[in-house]
Amino acid sequence: MLKLSRIEMIGFKSFCDKAELIFSEGSGVTAIVGPNGCGKSNIADAIAWVLGEQSVKSLRGSSMEDVIFNGTRERQPLGLAQVSLTLVDPEFDREAEQMTAELKQEDLFQERPAIQGEPADGSSESSSVRRTRAKKRVEPRPGEILVTRKLYRSGESEYYLNGRQCRLRDIQELFMGTGLGPNSYAIIEQGRVGQILS
Repeated sequence: MLKLSRIEMIGFKSFCDKAELIFSEGSGVTAIVGPNGCGKSNIADAIAWVLGEQSVKSLRGSSMEDVIFNGTRERQPLGLAQVSLTLVDPEFDREAEQMTAELKQEDLFQERPAIQGEPADGSSESSSVRRTRAKKRVEPRPGEILVTRKLYRSGESEYYLNGRQCRLRDIQELFMGTGLGPNSYAIIEQGRVGQILS
């Protein structure tokens, strides 16, 4: 069973600056409280949106572009909305994974004969390759699933799974049968509680 660990929002609705919420990984309940109009519902919308919600009405807007921060008197509108959701598997054995990674690291540092054409510092990569690797995306830790959705003002939409671009269908298939997704009862807005009960 996966648990919600972290949500990161940039330019989504009222979150113009980067906002990160970390949820309790242990047992218990995380509550988000605040006065009317402070953005509590926007957090629920962000979770539904990143999981593939396509209904503008469910996101409380008139067009999908409404999820992008539209600006204020003091702030310029943004051209991109991005939400990243991190889910963790609480049964994943991090200690065993750490030990395996350390053993692999030790194997990498074993001495080996130099190959002609290698840099003098012993590194097997050129400086341009090392610079490219330094800019490489950050991968989620083992036992985590990272889902990201981006929407540009041009209408172009992108989905990422563990840092790699994918299709909406890939994300929907990942969560199929888990109770998560836009058509499930995992996220219930205020107006639907009465509908479900009746």
